[in-house]
Amino acid sequence: MSKAVQVTVDASKWTGTLPHTWNYVGYDECNYTHSPGGMELIKKFGKLEKPYYMRTHHLLCTGALHGAYKWGSTNVYTEDEKGSPVYYFDVIDRMCDIWLNNNCKPFFELGFMPFDMVNMSDVKAGQWWLYNEYKRIGWNRPPKDYDKWYALIHALIEHLAQRYGQTELDTWYFEMWNEPDIFYWSGTHEEFCKLYDYTEAAIHDVLPSLRFGGPATTGAFAYDSTAANFLRDFLKHTKSGKNYKTGKTGTRLDFTTFHTKGGGYSFTTSKKLENTPSVKKLLDQVRICGTIIKECGYGDLECILSEADPDGWAAGGRFDNPAFNFRNTEYYASYVASTYKNLYDLAAELKMDIRPLAWAFMFEGERCFEGTRTFSTQGIDKAVMNVFRYFAKLGTQLVSLNSSRGLDPEKYQDYWGKDAGAEVNGWATLTGTKSLEALVYCHEDTWDTEDVYPVEFSAEQIPFKGPYKITHYRIDKDHSNAYAEWVRQGKPDFPECGQYDAIKARDGLELAEPVHTAVPIDGKVKLSFELPVKSVSLIVIEPAV
Repeated sequence: MSKAVQVTVDASKWTGTLPHTWNYVGYDECNYTHSPGGMELIKKFGKLEKPYYMRTHHLLCTGALHGAYKWGSTNVYTEDEKGSPVYYFDVIDRMCDIWLNNNCKPFFELGFMPFDMVNMSDVKAGQWWLYNEYKRIGWNRPPKDYDKWYALIHALIEHLAQRYGQTELDTWYFEMWNEPDIFYWSGTHEEFCKLYDYTEAAIHDVLPSLRFGGPATTGAFAYDSTAANFLRDFLKHTKSGKNYKTGKTGTRLDFTTFHTKGGGYSFTTSKKLENTPSVKKLLDQVRICGTIIKECGYGDLECILSEADPDGWAAGGRFDNPAFNFRNTEYYASYVASTYKNLYDLAAELKMDIRPLAWAFMFEGERCFEGTRTFSTQGIDKAVMNVFRYFAKLGTQLVSLNSSRGLDPEKYQDYWGKDAGAEVNGWATLTGTKSLEALVYCHEDTWDTEDVYPVEFSAEQIPFKGPYKITHYRIDKDHSNAYAEWVRQGKPDFPECGQYDAIKARDGLELAEPVHTAVPIDGKVKLSFELPVKSVSLIVIEPAV
């Protein structure tokens, strides 16, 4: 048992607003949008609070219109025998309809390159193998004709405007490509800037009011790294470079995007666990890229971290690397709670509007708790999904929350905060005079500790009279965590009826203690409880009557 932690909430000290701008989710496989499991998960997000934005890869790719690990297609563009464009919007319409009908909206990532727009003349193979090569190395190439690309984007925006209306489209995001500084783009930096210029022109020639931005680069670990230089050079181009489409100076940029990850794992046959994802590593990338964006004159724009995650391989699972099992557990939940809280603090310091997008969804047909980066597995929600349920219950008026273990991960001596112990911190909010909410997490970047921290929680200056109804939710290895029940059921790959029902019954919010009534003493409400490392509590205080 570790030393007791003091967590104090003063509801009379307003410290700002909590804008709930975590409402962004993304996934590789666009066709999972219209699969049964995908539609079920989208409905869950749509019920949380304000609309969640959905970002997917492969929205312009050519294929079988069927989702597979890290692949998808819509056949939005093909050419007839004469080389004339044939536009097909049915699959994209279906995706947009599903999102919109479930209180979600598109974060429209414009990529990747359609088959008939790619120059594959260097590939000497028959048609069947040529398509395999397109899936391997063709989709990330520049268009062989930028005017045809312009026409495709122009036609797509026209179609969406006719179907959904300008007012609706004005609430969407349109983003240029994905991670062009690595293998997702095989062209040059100049060719990417040219693609951006042609795309921006096509979008705003149809509807000047639409939001368009980028460049969705990877996170930078140094100010002179490949990722940092790509981001910086792109922003210099949009600010003062020669526009490839118009010949004028600069190109419109409505918001900025880049990615950040807390670690990375590759395939291994070793059973030894690698280091856990690092909160500090994720934050360091945001500080570097955020500073570059400000230096280039774009610090006043929304900045979407259009992938903000513990690690980088969403489709990898525990059979690819045993480290991926953290995604099944409460570790993923406390990691997200810590990173999002610290991201908001960093954004306030940088005076930027930084918004995290969780690159996680679901995979059809996977074994139960495969270890992929998902919110649910076989329709069973993971512990991390319950963090977003917590987020939705928070108010928007921030009030003071002080913790005696409110560590700053950016100040750790190493990426994992070795010897620092756990960070215990969180948010406290008011929802008018209806309730006070306190989210308190305990997180440490390590596999090895089973420490438990006693917490002395106190809330004072509550703006409504007692007695109070106290509801204390908890995510840890024993609460709001279907994975623990799956382990108790023998880790079945495909749980049968009774097994499935028992596991599913544990996938929602659970209480750390029974709901009870508390009478304030000296104007304070006090609670004593234990927080294991890798846990999150949500305490809701409401009038008892």
